Amino acid sequence: MRGAAVLVAGALVWAGGGGGIALADQIRDGQWVLRNYGVQDRVWPISQGAGVTVAVIDSGVAEHQDLAGQVVQGTDVSGGGDPRVDSIGHGTGIAADIAGRGHGDRAGVMGLAPKAKIMPVKVMTQSGDRDGSFDSNQIADAIRYAVDHGAKVVNMSFGGVDGTNEKLRGAVAYAVEKEVVLVAASGNDGDRPGSGIDYPAGFPGVLVVGAVDRNGEVWQKSVGGKQLTVVAPGVDIYTASTTSNSSYATATGTSDSAAYVSAVAALVRSKYPNLSAGQVVNRMIKSAVQPDGKGPFPNDRFGYGIVSPAAALAANPVVDNGPKENPLLGRPEPNPKAAGHATASVDPAAPTPGGGQAAASSQDGSGNVGNKLLVVAGAGLGLVVVVVVVVLAVRSGRRRRSTAPGGARRPDGPTYGYPPHHGPHPQPYGRPQPPGQPQPPQPYGQPQQQQPYGQFQQQQPYGQPQAYPPGGGNPYQR
Repeated sequence: MRGAAVLVAGALVWAGGGGGIALADQIRDGQWVLRNYGVQDRVWPISQGAGVTVAVIDSGVAEHQDLAGQVVQGTDVSGGGDPRVDSIGHGTGIAADIAGRGHGDRAGVMGLAPKAKIMPVKVMTQSGDRDGSFDSNQIADAIRYAVDHGAKVVNMSFGGVDGTNEKLRGAVAYAVEKEVVLVAASGNDGDRPGSGIDYPAGFPGVLVVGAVDRNGEVWQKSVGGKQLTVVAPGVDIYTASTTSNSSYATATGTSDSAAYVSAVAALVRSKYPNLSAGQVVNRMIKSAVQPDGKGPFPNDRFGYGIVSPAAALAANPVVDNGPKENPLLGRPEPNPKAAGHATASVDPAAPTPGGGQAAASSQDGSGNVGNKLLVVAGAGLGLVVVVVVVVLAVRSGRRRRSTAPGGARRPDGPTYGYPPHHGPHPQPYGRPQPPGQPQPPQPYGQPQQQQPYGQFQQQQPYGQPQAYPPGGGNPYQR
């Protein structure tokens, strides 16, 4: 009875005062992403993601009618115990973006890869996302679990983890070595001065995704930068929510953009199972739609362009697979200190240009550099002067943090203005909100651009052309 009451209440909210249009029909009609991409004619006849598992490292994935049969066994590294409990709602919405199957006759949310499977790997809980009770080590464990249990794509719609954490850096490198496509959101602070791409998006080999709207314009809060790979739909996204197993929400943010790119990766991996992860990434880069007047590409706002599932699925040689190596491994990181700190190593037996020997750097348990030996070779004298420079190591096992306005302590890098917490932990980008209710406070102080709850923009009927600005055409298709 309780479930039935919730369902009826939801239907009344969405009916808009006796409009006579079913809730689920409004949801499907509101999925502008499917129309813009022309999935019925241009994508799904080629691939729907069958045979590919996408790991969603997030807040868990709850039971929902549009995800029935889509979720495989996962794990909870946050200590909560059950990856099928989602007290935040973020992970459930991301899963629906990727692999929603809808229900009934053209009802509910369809993901971009509706035959892919979702592996929930839970790292966020309602209490944990506020008090910092999980950390970068848990994210590392989540990535390794996903890789070791068969995920071919890993979605990370969060940011704010420690780029100097060696365990996490090693887990990312492990996933790249095992031919797994890693996808991360660029962030939602693009309208703040000094904002930049954070980790895990900043790690080498990770495909970084920003957000665009239905007209192909970059969302004002989408974080850009040199690490940005592509952009994808991320504004007014209709998706599943956790109010009940038949409820829905609208969301705006790079979280959903990352989810759609993870879905495209699943489509490509399903169609071309013998491609390396690097070749999958290469296909998405080379086939991205580059809007007129927005170049040259790549750039800090669009990356290589708007990801295109139909173009990424095109047969070779229309889209060249490229070399097997991940094309993103050589990309500069947003925090050079993190990159140099975690990767620097010196062979103590290696000769220096002056004929001396290099001295190895010592590190404490957290990866912070301790005592460094600077070797100076005496030219022509064969003398080596060793100067010992003592650098204070962080005894607590954590790296230094900067203090943001309002007392929020953050890892080195962009300041987000989140409430104070006790350590670096993920911040979900673009948390979905249930419609028909007052908007609760955002968990991290980030305002979210959304349409009024319980109301809908005028949508073109499902499957019919969308109107675009004069002379623009559909920005999602070549």
